[in-house]
Amino acid sequence: MKTESEIDLARNVIRIERDALEKLEAGIDETIVRAADIIMATDRYVIVAGVGKSGHIGQKIAASLASTGTPSFFLHPTEASHGDLGMIAPGSVVLAISYSGESREMVDLLRYCRSHAIPVIGMTRAPDSTLGRLSDVVLHMPTVAEACPNGLAPTSSTTMALALGDALTILLMDRRGFSREDFGSRHPGGKLGRSLQTAGDYIADRPNDIPVVTTDAGVQDVILAVSEGRKGCVAVLGMDGRIVGMVTDGDLRRAMLAGKLGGDAASVMTPDPRTISPEERLAVVIKRLSEHRISNAFVVEDGRPIGIIDMKDLLAEGYV
Repeated sequence: MKTESEIDLARNVIRIERDALEKLEAGIDETIVRAADIIMATDRYVIVAGVGKSGHIGQKIAASLASTGTPSFFLHPTEASHGDLGMIAPGSVVLAISYSGESREMVDLLRYCRSHAIPVIGMTRAPDSTLGRLSDVVLHMPTVAEACPNGLAPTSSTTMALALGDALTILLMDRRGFSREDFGSRHPGGKLGRSLQTAGDYIADRPNDIPVVTTDAGVQDVILAVSEGRKGCVAVLGMDGRIVGMVTDGDLRRAMLAGKLGGDAASVMTPDPRTISPEERLAVVIKRLSEHRISNAFVVEDGRPIGIIDMKDLLAEGYV
């Protein structure tokens, strides 16, 4: 059946590309370390260049480098020949990608780098090619069959280039000691980036209208504060302004059933409530609140509430 033959074709593509990656892995040697040495020696940009499918791979590699601690951007070789060579400042490093090593559009860029002492890291299967000869370090990719039935469309070669770029990126991350916090600071958007924010970052973008009462506030005042705060809770402060308790909707219901509505905040509060440090990552905060089935908690610094984190808000804003 045609369906089965097409499944076999798809699997064969994966098999061919997997074999290419195995050959690439076997060929990894000290040249990738030398490439990392060159990049670590500069405080300028890594400029990634490539044409066609190699260019698309290059854009991904540049983005990966930039997001993991190595300032980088992509430069199209054709645009470089029409004025954008000026973007290659002294001290920069160029990572040039061409499987054949003979992309005509790359020649002007390579010559410019040679004449201005700009180090070039070449990524190619042909060390004797123009790219190979004009590179300071060659990250060699093995000669492999493309998965395309015609042997023409870049498939195995681009998969290898992507994997090799990832390998260099991770090596540089390791050299820099790049942490989760570093990653989070460069990824503020999306669920991942938001979860890597700290509680302090989260409350900094929100109004500082924390619902609070003092220990001697009457229960009626507590009810009013909870209602106006619209968080279902209120922080109870001692005479020194430090948090000593918390009153929730549930606490008020229990006080009503117990006939304590004539008392004060201290008589209905939950003492020593769970609080959050400004330095805690939101991912940790969310996990802790979820595990203990807590709807909200106050962010506390030096014993004083400086913000509140509400699980309903986190859910509405895509953090959960």
